[in-house]
Amino acid sequence: MYTTRVSRHIAAPASVVYRSLLDPEAVARWRVPYGMTCEVHAFEAREGGAFRVSLRYGSPDGAGKSGSRTDTYHGTFLELVPYEKVVESIEFETPDPSLRGTMILTTTLTEIEGGTELRLVHEGVPDAVPPAENETGTRMALARLAALVEGRPDPGGEVGPRG
Repeated sequence: MYTTRVSRHIAAPASVVYRSLLDPEAVARWRVPYGMTCEVHAFEAREGGAFRVSLRYGSPDGAGKSGSRTDTYHGTFLELVPYEKVVESIEFETPDPSLRGTMILTTTLTEIEGGTELRLVHEGVPDAVPPAENETGTRMALARLAALVEGRPDPGGEVGPRG
């Protein structure tokens, strides 16, 4: 298991960024790498609240962790500090034992001049997930988040909920 750390400056107030971390419609738009779509099945944005999300590859050769072309994960909100921090536990729904285990995702927001510094720490990532793939996917998702809250076009093309 390993840890991924990614930071990004976002030209929006921490309050706006924080709300986008906890809004299921916003999550369906930004928390997905390019070439994938997102479906939010459940989302209780409160400490102890559960969520369940599926990411689907657009190309037929995309190999999913949960099934053909799909990565489904579920988790719990462990800590919510308004406008400052979101801590989540996350687990892939998979038959593959090399992808199992609880991961912790900590997103920290710091208000700075010109916006917000977002730091994301993804702990306990299974070794079966290539580190470069995890970091690239995280950077893509954060680029989408920045575009969403800054009012710019999605850099990966429009994405929306699928059902």
